[in-house]
Amino acid sequence: MSLPHLATLGAIFLATVLVPKFLRWRSRMAKLNAIPTVGNSGIFSSYTSARKFQNHALEIIQEGYEKYPGRAFKVPLPDGWHVLVSGKDMIDDIKKANDSDLSFQEAITETLQTDYTMGLAARIDPYQVDVVRTPLTRNLAAKFDDLRDEIQAAFGDEISAKESEWIKVPMLFTVMKIVSRTSNRYFVGLPLCRDSDYVRLNIEFTIDAFKGATVLRHYPGFLKPLVRHFLTNVPACVARATKHLEPVIRERLRKEEEYGTTDWPDKPNDLISWLLDEANTTERRKNIVFEIVSRILLINMAAIHTTSITFTNTLYQLAANPDIAQPLREEVQACVNEQGWTKAAMGQMRKLDSFMKETQRIIGVGGLASSRMVMKDFTFSNGIEVPAGTILSSASYSLHHDGVSGLLGLPIYDLNILTSIPPQNVYEKPEDLDPFRFSNMRTKEGEGFKHQMVAQDPSYALFGHGGKHMCPGRFFAVNELKALVGHVLLNYDIKFENNGGVPPAHWDGVTVSPNRTASVMFRKRPAKA
Repeated sequence: MSLPHLATLGAIFLATVLVPKFLRWRSRMAKLNAIPTVGNSGIFSSYTSARKFQNHALEIIQEGYEKYPGRAFKVPLPDGWHVLVSGKDMIDDIKKANDSDLSFQEAITETLQTDYTMGLAARIDPYQVDVVRTPLTRNLAAKFDDLRDEIQAAFGDEISAKESEWIKVPMLFTVMKIVSRTSNRYFVGLPLCRDSDYVRLNIEFTIDAFKGATVLRHYPGFLKPLVRHFLTNVPACVARATKHLEPVIRERLRKEEEYGTTDWPDKPNDLISWLLDEANTTERRKNIVFEIVSRILLINMAAIHTTSITFTNTLYQLAANPDIAQPLREEVQACVNEQGWTKAAMGQMRKLDSFMKETQRIIGVGGLASSRMVMKDFTFSNGIEVPAGTILSSASYSLHHDGVSGLLGLPIYDLNILTSIPPQNVYEKPEDLDPFRFSNMRTKEGEGFKHQMVAQDPSYALFGHGGKHMCPGRFFAVNELKALVGHVLLNYDIKFENNGGVPPAHWDGVTVSPNRTASVMFRKRPAKA
């Protein structure tokens, strides 16, 4: 081929491929540049701010929240820009947006690399969400005795406290084992929920999936299958889960074939059955063992992670504030005396609900909520435009600590950069633990449901700000938590050694977990005569 022909082909390639890409990139960057930056925004200097974000995420988010109230700002990350919003109007815009504009699923796919950590089918056909939303939630009352039985058994095995002495219990990992057992008593039943390897597997998978996602995000798409296989523990976890679950799944399938129906005699009422019922098409029955196993792992990850964090945070606050225990204990005892250990009794525990919600308001599970991937250029009702391909979130930690007194008392690394613009005045004394903050709100006329932990509340974002993407498993999680905390209140006294306070949480970027090494002292309460 002659040189002129090569030059012509090069010009065509430049005109048809590279120039349009450059113009789209420039248009996108122009829209991003119109959104104010917290930190450096230069091509190279932004990487300095991105590195700083890893250790100072809360301070940086809070700076933007206070400088740009009710607006958007962006922070630099190592692999791009993250746009954060605040204010009721912008949060409502996110809640009301169509998935074709702002996608919750695509944000989760990108953040957690779910195509590789959970399996592609769980994203393309997420029927596990319908299972969580409907049969898993609706069977709470019918299966509550199982939850209660496993809570008693798990505490008996994991916390061998006596009336005569205090024992020290390493909290977070002990809680994870108890929560794994309790959740899986509901999900897969006996004896599997008590199998020590299965319990460890479900705890480890959550950790391995998050670590794997971090690794996967650093590689291009064509390399990710190899990276998943060789550089993450995800395949090993799936193999372990399959070893435990495949015999059960195969036996259920054999029963369906034997009786010629999915509604065969004495069919277990559990997550495996609900998922098989939902997998009711030829397409969904392909590779059925892997599809059920991967979805059980996914549901376990969601259940164990958030519930363990919330339960541990609640126990830390109880241990640091023993005066709170008695009014909570009296409420739990009264509700149980009247209705037994039932879902109905859990619904009557307003003070306990408030205390758990307040505990999570104080610390929560991270700095951000309601993350979405912008699928096409999106304009908020206040005129702010965010370009396609951007991940945006709400600044939930700042919202939960937004009070009438100005700055939040966070260790801002450079106070000179803050402005005097007042916050949005959401909570009175937001840095104080007010255990009955929300139950007191519920005493007002018409407010009985609004301030429950499971309710949609624009000022509270543990389960999302509301809308169709609010966590579908929150009803199961909150009822399980009440049963867990209620059991502790009626059966144990707890405290920190030397009457210490709540140990500092562990922050990693915008994610947080309760202190991983702290122990709590337990002593068995005297049995009632």
